[in-house]
Amino acid sequence: MSFKIRGPASGHEFTAEKNETILEAALRQGVGLPYGCRNGACGKCAGDVLSGETEYDTDALRATAKKEFEEGKTLFCQACAVSDLEIKVREVVKSTDIDIKTLPCRVEKMELLTHDVMKLQLKLPETERLQFMAGQYIEILLKDGKRRAFSIANAPHDDAFIELHIRHVPDGHFGDFVFDGLKEKTLFRIEGPLGSYFLREDSERPIILMGGGTGFAPLKGMLEHAFYINFDRPIHLFCGVRAKSDLYMDDMVKEWIKRHKNLKYTPVLSDPDETDDWQGEVGFVHESVVSHYPDLSGYDVYMSGPPPMVKAGMDLFYEKGLPETQIYSDSFEYSDDALKAMGIQKPKTDG
Repeated sequence: MSFKIRGPASGHEFTAEKNETILEAALRQGVGLPYGCRNGACGKCAGDVLSGETEYDTDALRATAKKEFEEGKTLFCQACAVSDLEIKVREVVKSTDIDIKTLPCRVEKMELLTHDVMKLQLKLPETERLQFMAGQYIEILLKDGKRRAFSIANAPHDDAFIELHIRHVPDGHFGDFVFDGLKEKTLFRIEGPLGSYFLREDSERPIILMGGGTGFAPLKGMLEHAFYINFDRPIHLFCGVRAKSDLYMDDMVKEWIKRHKNLKYTPVLSDPDETDDWQGEVGFVHESVVSHYPDLSGYDVYMSGPPPMVKAGMDLFYEKGLPETQIYSDSFEYSDDALKAMGIQKPKTDG
């Protein structure tokens, strides 16, 4: 059995299954309701039920959430519909609608993805969740007052952990620490979510995603979100790396292609090793994009990775008809020495 839920102010409608919380149902269908903890502790998801009935275990509510309930509010992270509903709640439609938080976290798991890319899974306190939009980033707050920014690599609905992909670059002090000194259970403080790089769901245009190196991280989050909400627009993912050993999570993407008919995937190597036996595309990833799409005027393009790649992509894509309003980018800042050591230089464009 399912129930229709409507927000008259926004006109958004979605359905909730029996015993599914209203918040879970909304996130599953791409409707951005606010939340802070998802377990009845903070009250950030509180709103009004204008018509219809809900049920939930009020004994599970704590502190602020119980106060909201006693004042007549409904906690949508706990409430389940038992009839069709009309609700009133502040919806999250842009990044500025989400509260930026400073939170403690613990390194729950570390996994080496390639020789120089580490995946970290960060665990927040049980009473906290970080609401974010697919593609945004966090900053790790270091004890010396410095900050390190990393894209969130998981989708918003899958928020039990915050996933980061950290590359070990030359002269990167934090990267040195991650690869040589960091241990599981280490505690950090983070701030986020940050940034205006996130998947726009209100366009009908097909999408091109272009990532260089760990620029794949926010694109992974966008794709997982798109799959979760049954996003049916055509998506073509381009991943550019130097050699085959730098290409990570490639098998996972190939599995995605089998399950999602609207996804295409093109990995591109700029300087493959002789031992790679590479049969795929070679060159700069932005040039691969325009070889597939010589007219970009009808596409939305998302780019993330080293600044030279992003800059070269912008220059070339504008020449190929891409309007400025249809391009979104996240440029990962590295030192010139680090870029040189990674084999990255400013690619030539047709101009």
